[in-house]
Amino acid sequence: MEVADGLPDIVPVRDSKIPNGPTLVFPAGTWSAFINGLKNGRHHL
Repeated sequence: MEVADGLPDIVPVRDSKIPNGPTLVFPAGTWSAFINGLKNGRHHL
C-alpha cells in the first residue's frame, strides 16, 4: 500500500503492486481517525 502525503485535505491510497491501478481517496480527518484506531487497537487488518 502506498499513501501520498503533502495534500492538505485528502489522502490518496493505492496498491503498490498495481501502480497504474485505481486510487482510493479519503478525507484527511477520516484517514487520521483510521490510523489512530489501528495504533490504539480498535481496528484490525
